[in-house]
Amino acid sequence: MSNVQAVKEKILEHVQNGDIANLYMLENEIASINNEELSIGYFSNILDLALERLTDTLEAARTMSFEDLQDVATIRALYEYAIEHYSAGTKEDAAALFEVLSGISDNEHFSQSLKYHMVSANEGLSLDEFLDKIADLDSTRESGTFYISAFKDKAQKMLEEK
Repeated sequence: MSNVQAVKEKILEHVQNGDIANLYMLENEIASINNEELSIGYFSNILDLALERLTDTLEAARTMSFEDLQDVATIRALYEYAIEHYSAGTKEDAAALFEVLSGISDNEHFSQSLKYHMVSANEGLSLDEFLDKIADLDSTRESGTFYISAFKDKAQKMLEEK
């Protein structure tokens, strides 16, 4: 069996189990294969599962817990999706996703961080401007979070004004 076929079988198993966390565990393996079709399908499966879990969460009127591995993987996938929108220039869509994510998470630091994202997108800042003027990328890297979690001093002033 080829390496691509073996990975496809792992993906299928995790998708059938609704297991976003284990799908993310395949990320390096998929990147090393260097197959664009496989990579696109892989990320599409993650996003589909994340959107399904988001819908279930909203319908159940519950929050997602940073103590639950599947919830964290779902939040990560949706955050990456929002950043894709922001990067593509669809700031309104990105802002709406940031707002939803900040409301469904039980993690106060994550929710507060997304308010900076949301306000920046709503103010019309491009992703590059957000990264340059608002985000503190060095501190974010040091913190080890999957999301931009540290911000420059002037970001707080901008948030207070809104």
